[in-house]
Amino acid sequence: MFSRRITVNPLIDQYAGCLLGLALGDALGAVVEAQPPADARRYVDTVLRPRLLPVRGPGSHRFGQVTDDTQLARELLLSISSTGEFRPAVFAERLLQIVVSGRLVEGGHAPIAAARQLALGVPWFDAGIPAPYAGNGAAMRAGPLGLLFGSDPHHLAQVVSDQARVTHQDPRSAAGALAIAGAVAIAARDEPINRAEFLVELSRWVEPIDAGTATAIWDLTTWAHLPPDEAAGFIADHGLEPEAVHGWHGVSSYVTSSVCWSLYAVLQSPDDWWDAVCTAISIGGDTDTMAAMTGSILGARCGRRALPDEYLRRLTDHGSSLLPELTALATRLLPAT
Repeated sequence: MFSRRITVNPLIDQYAGCLLGLALGDALGAVVEAQPPADARRYVDTVLRPRLLPVRGPGSHRFGQVTDDTQLARELLLSISSTGEFRPAVFAERLLQIVVSGRLVEGGHAPIAAARQLALGVPWFDAGIPAPYAGNGAAMRAGPLGLLFGSDPHHLAQVVSDQARVTHQDPRSAAGALAIAGAVAIAARDEPINRAEFLVELSRWVEPIDAGTATAIWDLTTWAHLPPDEAAGFIADHGLEPEAVHGWHGVSSYVTSSVCWSLYAVLQSPDDWWDAVCTAISIGGDTDTMAAMTGSILGARCGRRALPDEYLRRLTDHGSSLLPELTALATRLLPAT
């Protein structure tokens, strides 16, 4: 059951903060993506917390190159900006084009598989990978939707679910995406975040889509107060990562565990974008996506002014500066509310 509380009309600073916060989190996390917790913690302690600039980024790219987290969030928002509303088929076409162009960086299995289906003429609502695949690709791009549609939680849930179906059919993926978008909507309110109230409201938003995800979010009330090392142990010891996930150190790309860790990072430092993103990365594993999700939530809360210019200026996509592009996109989205 949805809460009747709504998000007040967000400011342009929050739109820009949400989108740029997602992109910067992505770029910072991509430096140690798929690396074990010890390496991720060393990077956080020796590079990020002293506010040094990383040298390298994903693959052979220099620091600042974003991955598919930002690229697909941008395509999703461009599909809305171009039509004035969300049309899943328009987003699906944009996803197909960016995959076919070869520009997707560190692209996961889901968008590539969906693009293959779309190219064969499969409709958007059948293109996504079926259950039991439950990756976090729909959640990584969903945060800004919380600002666009957060004043109507029922409509938000529909938009989030439909954009998820383009790449992911499992309801857990849609529920995780709604958790991130809903967290943006709640965090953007001009009021302190109460940990228990935040989690209870969010679990109520998510429950109609997937009860298991709602329970995992509710259960955060029992471990969100723990220090990071103990919280990481809780994830390992309480089955938040499915046994079928192999080859990951830290938190994998499985939607429930990565979304829960991102929410944990937010609740550890609800008014400190940088510290929360450091926490998101420190556990290792799918660090770019967890930092992107965390960054979008607190970017919406803290605004563009909370993000350091010396890092934002280095955000790129294949050599093209993203700071002016994403700022302009955020500006174009504002009237849509």
